[in-house]
Amino acid sequence: MADTLRIEGAVTPEGPHGRKPRRALSRRNIMIYGVLLLAAFYYILPLYVMVVTSLKGMPEIRLGNIFSPPVEITFEPWVKAWSEACTGLNCDGLSRGFWNSVLITVPSVLISIAVASINGYALANWRFKGSDVFFTILIVGAFIPYQVMLYPMVIILRELGIYGTLAGLIVVHTVFGMPILTLLFRNYFTSLPEELFKAARVDGAGFWGIYLHIMLPMAVPIMVVAMILQVTGIWNDFLFGVVFTRPDYYPMTVQLNNIVNSVQGVKEYNVNMAATILTGAVPLAVYFFSGRYFVRGIAAGAVKG
Repeated sequence: MADTLRIEGAVTPEGPHGRKPRRALSRRNIMIYGVLLLAAFYYILPLYVMVVTSLKGMPEIRLGNIFSPPVEITFEPWVKAWSEACTGLNCDGLSRGFWNSVLITVPSVLISIAVASINGYALANWRFKGSDVFFTILIVGAFIPYQVMLYPMVIILRELGIYGTLAGLIVVHTVFGMPILTLLFRNYFTSLPEELFKAARVDGAGFWGIYLHIMLPMAVPIMVVAMILQVTGIWNDFLFGVVFTRPDYYPMTVQLNNIVNSVQGVKEYNVNMAATILTGAVPLAVYFFSGRYFVRGIAAGAVKG
């Protein structure tokens, strides 16, 4: 065989072509993976300390080595955090706060997503007089600090007769979640092909027909994004829970604060750690099971428009 190949008069040496493959342990890869491992260690280490501390008894904790695994695993701190720890005058643990948080989160998420999706659909596809002004007001409302609105909201809820109740807190979370969710839905519906909307109009479909049969089925990715944002935001909320409810209706985060910051009795660090993990379990599970859908929803149009 000849040492060279002739292609249309050109002389080309034999052998592989293209870029030379990079080494697996190149300087660039070492830097990238080193930074990623450092960031992972930074976030995992506190969680590790919390878990191992929650599985230890107080005598073992008093030895002072917070990084060592438990010599004798005990789930008593978890049981006490859930059903026996004092969160003020009540000593029934976090169980009551958990169900309060569920009763607050579920309707707040459903109502805010339903209303915001309709708002976003109307602003994207149905141009009406004053729509730009309405959208501008919503955008401004999304960035107003919550503290500015606390006192006016207290007055409004008091006049409605729902201050200090779960219903009042649901209204607050729904109202404050509306602006940013409306922005997400509006941008998402704007990114969809306008021909779908026009074709439906030509076929005689009205406002609700287009929304229910065309737009809503296509909005599943952005609904997942909205759900994750609302669930984590509402479940982790402390400020609204302590301002707009009374002790019987405190959400889980407020009860956690009462447990951790209690000034009576002995500081039970294992119970505090177990209570913290229990409180964060729901948003952690939401992120774990829905994280990839969150990325898909963002990529599908959540930041377009």
